[in-house]
Formats: sequence, structure tokens, C-alpha cells
Amino acid sequence: MVKLFFIFVMALSCLFANEIEQVSNEDILTKKIKAFMDIGSYQQNKAYINIIFSPKSDYYDGDRVNSVKIVQTLKENGLLNLFFKKPKELNLSFKTSGAPLFFVKIMGDTLRNIGYYRYVTKESTLDASKFIWSISLRSEYATDPLILQRELQKSGCSIVDIQRNSATDWSYAIDMRGGYLNLATLHDGGEVKLKRSLYPHWLDISQINKLKIYSLSGNNWYPYIAYYDSSLHLLKVIRINTKKRRLILSTPNDAKYIKISDIYTLKNIKNGLVLTPLGAR
Repeated sequence: MVKLFFIFVMALSCLFANEIEQVSNEDILTKKIKAFMDIGSYQQNKAYINIIFSPKSDYYDGDRVNSVKIVQTLKENGLLNLFFKKPKELNLSFKTSGAPLFFVKIMGDTLRNIGYYRYVTKESTLDASKFIWSISLRSEYATDPLILQRELQKSGCSIVDIQRNSATDWSYAIDMRGGYLNLATLHDGGEVKLKRSLYPHWLDISQINKLKIYSLSGNNWYPYIAYYDSSLHLLKVIRINTKKRRLILSTPNDAKYIKISDIYTLKNIKNGLVLTPLGAR
């Protein structure tokens, strides 16, 4: 009898534990939904929210909520407006545990690809566990997390959490453990023309031994070449203070990326450069 009673008590304990865990999970999801909405709007639409977020298990990745999916559902159902009535200062913070320089390069490229060209770095902090990069810009709308997620995925990164501190203040936690620069890769036997650009040219050179660079007619190229490893640690810099028409460069060991620019101004290569990769590795 004692044994049967003990088994009954254990069964009830497991049942209640599962129910408590389920309630706890629902509370986490509800708390996150509320964080993306004004409290009045949430209370007014609470019944509708319960419907569109059913089943709640669809909004979990393991033991954490899928913030991007929550925002997407709220947007699609007219419960989250990311647009402002007039341009405002938008504050964005990005947090990661990866290499700071590599992270800023990935985020900078990502922001530019979604249309954010003019922003100001407000703060950057680094400790033993994380790096935080905070920026501000003038915008007519808050960043769409779904668009940001899609662009980050092109570089092997993803959003793991989003915090909406206010309509104009958002924080993102980014997983960049599989991160890489989303660049064209040079291969032996091919030829690439680099057109005029407002920014230095970045390329993946992990597959080649050498690179011939030819400056087209009308340029006044004073080469600035930088090589980086897969984590964007600087390996080598070449600066030439005389005008060059062509260069043949050997790829350093461990080099994955190259940045091609001009010592003075990119206007010096306004007519473009032609790249010829030499030798596979």
C-alpha cells in the first residue's frame, strides 16, 4: 500500500511539474508579446492575441521564445506598427559573444544592405562574455527584425533575442558563431572587374595563390591592400605611395579576405580595376 501511495504521489508531482512548466513557458511568451506592444493595445486585443499565437509551442526554439517570429505575427495581424509619423532618432544595440571587429564589419555590411547608410556609433563595450555595439540614426521607421534576420543569415548569423525598450530603442542579441563575410569568392582562371565604389572593395581570396590587379586607363591608383584571416584579424598591409598600373600579389598564409582601396581617395580608381586570380590553393 505504501509503495502504491508513493507511486501515486510521484505521478501527481510529475503532472503538476509539467503543468507548472507549461504555465511558465506561456508566461515567458506573453511577457515577450507585451514587450513589443503598448499595454493598452495588448489589453484591448488580448483575446485575439491568444488566437493568433496558438499553439504557443510554435513560438519556441527549445527553451527560448522566437522573437523574430513573434514580431512577424504581430506585424502581419496589424498589432505592431514600425513606422513613425515623422523621422525620429532610432537607437539600435547589437550584442554578441564573437570577435568585435568581425562583428562590426558584418553588422555594418548588413545595415548598408537594408538601407542604413548614415549612422553614428554611440557606444561600444567589451567584457569577458560579450561585445555590445550601439548606434543611432535618423529614420522614418524602426528596423524590421524579419528583414534584418534574412540579411544576417546571408553571413551565417542569426537573431537570438530582441528587446523593444521603446518605439525608437531596440536591442538585438546576435549569434555569429558561424559568421562569415558575404563576399564574392575569387577562383583561379576567372577575371573580375571592380566597378567604381564609394567603399573599399572586399573579396574572399581563400581559394587562390596569387592575384594580379590591373588599374584601368584614367585612374591614378596609389594602392592600399590589406589581408585578413577568417576572424578578420589583420595579417598584412601593403601601402604604395607611387601610382601603379598593375600589381601581382601573393596570398599570405591563413588569409581569407582582401580589402582593396587607395591610400588617398577611391576617386583615384573611379574607372575600376580588373582582377585576375592566379593558381588555386
